[in-house]
Order: sequence, then structure tokens, then C-alpha cells
Amino acid sequence: MTSLMHIWSIALKDLKIFVKDRLALLFAILFPFLFVVLFSVVLSGVGSEDERLELHLVTLEDRGGLSHYIIEAIETEDESELEPGEPVIVWNDDYEKAYQSVANQGLEGFLAFPDDFTDGVSMGYGTNLEVVVDPEATYTRAALNAVAEAIASRVGQQQVISNAITELMLERWLESPGDVADIAQDIPELLSVQRGVPTRPSLIEFEVEKVGEVEGEEPSNFVIPGYLVMFVFFTAALSAVNIVRERQNRTLERLLASSVRRESILGGIFTGTATKGLIQIIIFWVVGILAFNIDLGLAPAAVILLSILMIIMSSAFGVMLATLTKTERSASSIAVLTSLVLAPLGGCWWPLFITPKWMQFIAKITPHGWATTGFNKLLVFGADFSAAVPEMLALVGFTVIFSIIAIWRFRTSAV
Repeated sequence: MTSLMHIWSIALKDLKIFVKDRLALLFAILFPFLFVVLFSVVLSGVGSEDERLELHLVTLEDRGGLSHYIIEAIETEDESELEPGEPVIVWNDDYEKAYQSVANQGLEGFLAFPDDFTDGVSMGYGTNLEVVVDPEATYTRAALNAVAEAIASRVGQQQVISNAITELMLERWLESPGDVADIAQDIPELLSVQRGVPTRPSLIEFEVEKVGEVEGEEPSNFVIPGYLVMFVFFTAALSAVNIVRERQNRTLERLLASSVRRESILGGIFTGTATKGLIQIIIFWVVGILAFNIDLGLAPAAVILLSILMIIMSSAFGVMLATLTKTERSASSIAVLTSLVLAPLGGCWWPLFITPKWMQFIAKITPHGWATTGFNKLLVFGADFSAAVPEMLALVGFTVIFSIIAIWRFRTSAV
């Protein structure tokens, strides 16, 4: 019981110092919301509309080839006349330029007609349509493949029909060479074999059914958790400065001399740091829900637990940092440096799911990366509790590592 009282007394002392320090309060609580408001305004409405898909077509044939007529028939002339969700068909003149653009990731892909397209179709020896696409552009690849199949199917049907009509007319002419006029009158009947292939200007038609409106993701759902992770860690890391100061002015030695156990001192420092983090997350989530309409998703308990684990991990880091530094200046410098480096790497400044894969890989070596990934799963993608368990276990792992080092290295004396 005495040890618990000592722990609480030390934690309460640190908390009183924190509350009286207006600059510390401003930095830990008010300053983060300046970033939240700024980025919420900047990112508001992002993703509120469907991005219209552009399908690029290229032909290697000379002017007058069949491919030119096909592209002219389906090319988009006025984008404003398109239905919602209907893709834009763009005619590119230069194959090499389009190919290089795909290689440089300036263009997601295109469909190319070969230079023998017309001869292959008219003479019956066949031809190929080429789809050039960026490997990561899965939607564009699927759309271009569908367009290629539609063109091939349509041209193939027309070719079969044309051949059938020619053979039928030849057969009737052979049977009745003199009845040329009667054969001509039968042409409309012969054309009826097209059945499901009506004559129309475009070879491809798109049917778009719009169900509801596309709503943009609320920016606060990933902005607030990101800055929560950053500033909770930042505040805990800066607490190392106070610990080093008390070690240098022999406050910790006097506590030890007054029968306060080493474990109680360490526990009190950790509890005080964690309490400050708890105050931060309570304010973050209350303001986020009331002022920014943040949605805690399907598993609010997972969001709360992940926040608490973030506090514990950050507090363990702050104590560990104090045991690894000898002066206030070095503690302050390392606290600021680690916080500002780990924040962007861990996805606190931007969602990790929009970053390149190499950056997502690097984020896995930071506690920030695991925390923000867990929050994004719960708040942005609507995952359940179980989906965030790996991120929770990762934070526990970081906490264990930091705690072991802190306990092993903790000293009450500056010597």
C-alpha cells in the first residue's frame, strides 16, 4: 500500500507540474488541433466524386484503315454529355509516345490496333489487339481488356455475317443465274441474320446504373488518429527531459533516501507520463466526436484499447529515453528528433495506405506505423476488433522492449 501511495504521489507531482506549465499544455493539447483543423479543411471533400476512367486507344494503321473508323465511332467528343461513371475514350496519335508514358507511369495503359488490322479482318487471316498497361493499374487493365474483347467480338460477328451473306447470295446466283433482280430483293432478308447485332454508330455502348451518391471519406477519421499518435508520443518523449532534470538536481536521490523504493520511483514516473497521455486522448476523442463528427467504426472498444496501448508504449519510450541520456539538452534533442522522424515514417502526417509500398514496409519498424494502421483499419475501412489485433500485439511488443531497457538502465543518480 505504501508503494502505491508513493507511485501516486510522484505521478500527481508530475501532473501538477504539467498542468501549471501553460506552454506544455498548449503544445500537448491545443497545438495538435491546429493541424487537425488545417488538414480537415484541406482534405474535405476528397474522394467525394467518382474519378472518371480514361481509356486510351492507339492505331498503327494509315489513315483510312478500319481501326480509324472504329476509334472515331467510340471516341468521346464531349465529356459533358457522358453519363455518370461512363468512361472517356481518348484517341492517342503516337504509339511510341503512349508506350513511353506508360513506362514512366504517366499513363495507366492503352489499347493498340496493329498496322495490318484492316487486312487481317478483310482477308480472314486474323489480327491481334494489343493492350499495354501498367502492372498496378488493375482497373484500367480490366477495362481495356473488356473493350478489346468487345471490339473483337463485334468485328468478328460482322465478318461472319458478311461471309454468310456472300455465300448465300453466291449460292442463289449459282442456282438461278438469271434472277439477279430477285436476289437483290432478298438482300434485306439476308441482312436479318444479324439478329442481335443492330447497325449503330458506336461499336461499344455503356450502360451505367447509379445507386446513391458517393460520399467522401471524413478527413478527421485519419487526421485525428495520426496526430493523436504523433503528439502523445511527442509529449511522452519530452517527459524524459523532466526525468533527467530531477536526476541531475538529485530529486530522485532524495526520494530514494526517504525510504521510497526504486521501483516506486520508476512506477510513479511512468504513471505520471501515462496520465498525461490519457488526458490527451480523452480530449482528442471527445473533441473529435463532438466537433469533427468522427466515427469510431464498428469496434469503438478496439479504438479505445489501441489508444491506451499507444499511451503505455509512449510512456515506456519516454522513461527509456531518460535512462539513455545524461543531459537535459540531449534528452530534448533526441525526443524532438525521434518524434519528427517517426511521425511521417509511421503515417501520422498522411495515411499510409496512399504511400508507396516501400514506405509502408519501413513503417512496420516504427510503433507509429502499427498504431496508425490499426486506427485506419477501424476508422477508415470499417474493420472489426479482430482486424486490429496484430497492431495491438505489435504495440505490446514495442512496450516490452522499451520497458526492459528502461528498467535495466534506470538510475536515480547522475553519476
